Amino acid sequence: MLKKSGIIEDTDSLEPAMAAVAAAMADTSRIKMLSALMDGRAWTATELSVVADVASSTASAHLTRLVNEKLINCLAQGRHRYYRLAGRDIAELIETMMGVSWKKKSLPETRAPLKMHYARTCYDHLAGEIAVKIYDSILAAGWIEPDGASMTSAGRAQFQKAGILLDPKTRRKTCCACLDWSERRFHLGGHAGAAFFTHCEQKGWLTRTPGFREVTLTHSGSLAFRRLFNV
Repeated sequence: MLKKSGIIEDTDSLEPAMAAVAAAMADTSRIKMLSALMDGRAWTATELSVVADVASSTASAHLTRLVNEKLINCLAQGRHRYYRLAGRDIAELIETMMGVSWKKKSLPETRAPLKMHYARTCYDHLAGEIAVKIYDSILAAGWIEPDGASMTSAGRAQFQKAGILLDPKTRRKTCCACLDWSERRFHLGGHAGAAFFTHCEQKGWLTRTPGFREVTLTHSGSLAFRRLFNV
């Protein structure tokens, strides 16, 4: 049974709903689109058709399917339509699927760019080898609890000292241990992860690669990360 709020009340309704979501993702072209949207930005249907290597009409059908299953949202701005992931929970689902799928691939077979392995976006926070090293560093320093589910008072103080702003009124988890699909270890997610990534961009420590999830660590970023996290 489904409430007006959209919350499923019984397993008889839950299981078909789960199957519908899985079916919506069970297509290589749609997975390519969802993966592209993991950069946290809104994309046009044309851009996503290029990413998925399909015709515009085919891309439109795929996008409609993803919208209907509430995996993505369609944003209208003037005559243009943009698509983005429906929320952070969808991004976390995709990242987890990447981690599970990655275990089935041997390292020499992957064609993922090395730069993407080193640093990339995971929706609105930093992922990749450098992000895992930062997570290990702040965990060892006692900035976050052992399970990564919350920040310690010391961590909040260090964030404040570094000028990383945390919104005390946010309903989002302060932080979480987000499984990194390429490293198979954790990086910092949640509100703290997003705030840290925003801070790094504003400081010029990281630069995005337009149209891709890849992130480049600048010279000033390398110095800052070495100073703050010894990485």
